[in-house]
Amino acid sequence: MKEALERRLIVFLSFGAFGSSASMRVADAQLPALGEFFGVGLAAAAQVITVFSIAYGVLQLAYGPLADRRGKWRVLAAAVLASAVTAAACALAPSFAALLLARLCAGATCAAAIPLSMAWIGDAVPYERRQPVLARFLIGQIAGVAAGQWLGGLAADFANWRVPFVLLAVWFAITGTILWRQRRLAEEFSPVVARSGNLWREMSYVVRQPWARVVLAAVFVEAVVLFGPYAFFATHLHLNNGVALSTAGAIVTLYAAGGLLFALASRWLVPRLGEPRLASAGGVLIFAGSCGVALSPVWWTAPLACAVAGLGFYMLHNTLQTNATQMAPQARGAAVSLFAAALFIGQTVGVALAALAVERFGTAPVIVAGAIGVLGVGGTFAVLRARHVTSSQ
Repeated sequence: MKEALERRLIVFLSFGAFGSSASMRVADAQLPALGEFFGVGLAAAAQVITVFSIAYGVLQLAYGPLADRRGKWRVLAAAVLASAVTAAACALAPSFAALLLARLCAGATCAAAIPLSMAWIGDAVPYERRQPVLARFLIGQIAGVAAGQWLGGLAADFANWRVPFVLLAVWFAITGTILWRQRRLAEEFSPVVARSGNLWREMSYVVRQPWARVVLAAVFVEAVVLFGPYAFFATHLHLNNGVALSTAGAIVTLYAAGGLLFALASRWLVPRLGEPRLASAGGVLIFAGSCGVALSPVWWTAPLACAVAGLGFYMLHNTLQTNATQMAPQARGAAVSLFAAALFIGQTVGVALAALAVERFGTAPVIVAGAIGVLGVGGTFAVLRARHVTSSQ
């Protein structure tokens, strides 16, 4: 009975993760179309990704301690409901400035769903079972990435860029209502153990943990070198291989298919490979897949390349996420929120740098440079994780 309830609650959390991820990635394939619609350059259009990431990262500093004090489920349910309003504001934006403001607000409200879900799972599920459970939870996040990219590209091709934001508003409203109605059951399943909620006390406790500093540094660098170039995958296929934006968006969704493969195989992969080998192998696969996208002279190799890169990403990133849920158990909400802050501040830096580099060097060199960087992240974290296990024994 308890396991059935756990699975049901995690499915509901996955719904929130789906909306958050879709909102995060919905603009990727729309950048050329948004630039044309509003009369701005590609680097300026990329600000719709950057401002979302800034707000997403900064708001972690508030959500984590607040959730540790008020309850993780309750805070994330309220934030998902608020995301319905900010998604609607994106759909109704009359100007590029208004769209940027709406995307900033959307990043702020979407910021709670995934990290607080991970923190709740960290409270509710023992560590020895946690990585496969987190992988199942990630199915919603993976599907959201795919849906956001595909809908964004499809809408851009048909000059209806507002439609995906309308659909997101409806999704958030339904999901937020479900989550809010389940809050008491979720708190009975995993009772709230209130902490101070003091921002600086909770955050300073986390960063005093040596392993926490390693995990936070790893995810920040991963975000810079991976997510910045990744935002231009669809644009690369459109500009370099002559692929329509809707088709390019659909191809890039195969990145999520690789993640889905990992989620389905996680019960087998995790115990057999272990965390260090998952991280290092993930870095190798991301490198191979990203180079396949950037360097292939034909578009039809890109689907497989995206799937390979996606499998590698979720092998590496799920390992980092699992470590984040245990790097400071006494302030898990603050710890996972700091992890998310590092991730999305890194993404902000990465997209901004990649946008500037793309205008100067083109998309292919930027994607290859990112692939080399993430190969280094995977290998380095694998070595440090193995040493951490040894020193803890």
